[in-house]
Amino acid sequence: MKKKVGFVGWRGLVGSVLLERMILKDDIYKFNIKFFTTSQVGHNGPKINNKKFGILENAYDLQKLTEMDIILTCQGSKYTEKVYFNLRKLGWKGFWVDASSHLRVNDNSIIVLDPINYNFIMKSIEGGCKTFVGGNCTVSLMLMALGGLFSKNLIKKIFVSTYQAVSGAGSYYIKNLLLEMGILHKSVKNDLYKNNISILKIENIISSLLKSKKNVGIFNNIPIAGNLIPWIDSDNLDGNSKEEIKGEFETNKILNLNKLKHKIIVDSLCVRVSTFRCHSQSLLIKLNKNMNISEIKDILMNHNKWVKIIQNDKLNTITNLTPAMVSRTLNILVGRIRKSNFGNKYINLFSIGDQLLWGASEPLRRMIKILIKL
Repeated sequence: MKKKVGFVGWRGLVGSVLLERMILKDDIYKFNIKFFTTSQVGHNGPKINNKKFGILENAYDLQKLTEMDIILTCQGSKYTEKVYFNLRKLGWKGFWVDASSHLRVNDNSIIVLDPINYNFIMKSIEGGCKTFVGGNCTVSLMLMALGGLFSKNLIKKIFVSTYQAVSGAGSYYIKNLLLEMGILHKSVKNDLYKNNISILKIENIISSLLKSKKNVGIFNNIPIAGNLIPWIDSDNLDGNSKEEIKGEFETNKILNLNKLKHKIIVDSLCVRVSTFRCHSQSLLIKLNKNMNISEIKDILMNHNKWVKIIQNDKLNTITNLTPAMVSRTLNILVGRIRKSNFGNKYINLFSIGDQLLWGASEPLRRMIKILIKL
């Protein structure tokens, strides 16, 4: 008998990408899916490949939710906080699969990234775990890139600088980045085609507009077009942002190392940049032993089929190691691999992946596939 899966938050940015992937891979026909909503109860559900999927159910109707074998939610932390624990109190023993961060720190949850921690996931299911959550986008992308080194216990510590796309903040920010770009262009459009105007005059107009925050500034009145913001998420009150402290905790939780003394040290500096949906990361890694670069490349690219090594030269780097090249693909690009001046055990590299795929939706899609086979 097919399992019953309730899907909440399927119209949002992550949810719509996940649904798109489930349709593309024919997953959606391998279980009985029921679409839930927080705002359009009783409306018609989506029509997929000419098949209707019924009426939208109330996402806050706990009784309806208890009828599901699996609940898949991309609705966000506020929804999880309001529904999850009340559902468990009713005695519901189904599987909860969640894109939000609310349950990541819960001792009874597993952060899923099966190319990295498949054995841990399966062991947890055997042990009775029922709660599985997607990880932080940059953490998941970093682990996918470095999976070979992690699997062989070769990493001691990492310093990572992230360059995170606006998609990580939601669809509103993608739209408004484009609006900001349009506003900036409009402010100098007439001058751009004048041969006798100084480029410094054009730059001055743009700079003045950015500083004035007039009609630009989607991140708390801070513009992102022509700019960057070296702070993501709330203040942890210790000099770190909340986004930055996720790096070490989630890396070790995914690898099942949090309770051990030999946890991997991860220090992060997270930056929002004006790309659309791909996160980039610059990494300084201390290995547990001295290794040559060709050996490191072999370990990385042989761990999973999605890692693509980009040759460390100018032409290959500027042509292939870019967000534009990886956008809307499952590839994890890894380049600029070289020894660091810090010592023989240190290496530098640069990685890029699609935040909406391996950074968000794909681990959840694959987790559902695991659960429906049980």
